[in-house]
Amino acid sequence: MRDLASQLKWVKTVAIAGHIRPDGDCVGSCLATYNYIKTWFPQIQADIYLEPIPNIFKFLKNSEQIQSTYDNDKAYDLCIVQDCGDTGRLGEAVKYFQSAKKTICIDHHVSNDNFADENYIFPEASSTSELVFELLETEKITKEIAECIYVGMVHDTGVFQYSCTSARTMNIAGILMEKGIDFSQIVDETFYTKTFAQNQILGQALLNSKLLLEGAVIATAVSKEEMERFQVLPKHLDGIVSQLRVTKGVEAAIFLYENEDHTWKVSMRSNGKANVADIAVKYNGGGHVRAAGATMEGRPEEIFDRICEEIKGQLND
Repeated sequence: MRDLASQLKWVKTVAIAGHIRPDGDCVGSCLATYNYIKTWFPQIQADIYLEPIPNIFKFLKNSEQIQSTYDNDKAYDLCIVQDCGDTGRLGEAVKYFQSAKKTICIDHHVSNDNFADENYIFPEASSTSELVFELLETEKITKEIAECIYVGMVHDTGVFQYSCTSARTMNIAGILMEKGIDFSQIVDETFYTKTFAQNQILGQALLNSKLLLEGAVIATAVSKEEMERFQVLPKHLDGIVSQLRVTKGVEAAIFLYENEDHTWKVSMRSNGKANVADIAVKYNGGGHVRAAGATMEGRPEEIFDRICEEIKGQLND
């Protein structure tokens, strides 16, 4: 697949979906694709399906059109899934993927196994949003589409500081800036600005943290009770694992938070020597070499021990 426009010929209906618990790249890439179709292919009935998105992304054009309820009787000519490494991460939207006449996957997760009919998978890309940019005609990227793509790139690169950032990434960012977006406001209001409650739960997570593997790993967990005490939801915990990762001297960071069913959502970050994607895959998760996640059972200490054993083996190798 070289471009999106050629895939939309003769299509009358299209569904766009991303992974559960959508982050900036998921929201940005999906809305960029949706806005592109709505702007340049108005004859196509397009629907976008995501779980409820964080409020910080609701300024993006047509965010109010995102649907979080699903109709079992609907079927589409085309289903485009983005920023999703496997069908298990699609949540309820998987039904549209399974019933569509044709499917497309646009993604940059190294664990993606090319599960769609057409796959545009480049693990070395900074973000799925960067890949969406590559699939669109530059002259047809409006200011509103550019905002969506820029949000996705900012969030998956940590404002262009992670190792996934390339010269091409920066060139694309420059092109998006020339579309007239307020790039500094986007960074401030969607990446850096936190609520008082978010700062408090970050503080609690840092107080709970401990160094493991003789200081090579930093790990912490936030319980369901703590989330209720500080009145935060899972979507408010973004950024905690990244803050752990920048602790001087550590090779990897592990952050857990408790799910409703008492399992634990695991987020891992690496500073280069550990491949956390390999670890996540062993627990039915996935992601990137330096950023990955999974869902695990057990007490936090047991989960830390299991992951640290894997990291230890990698560091020894």
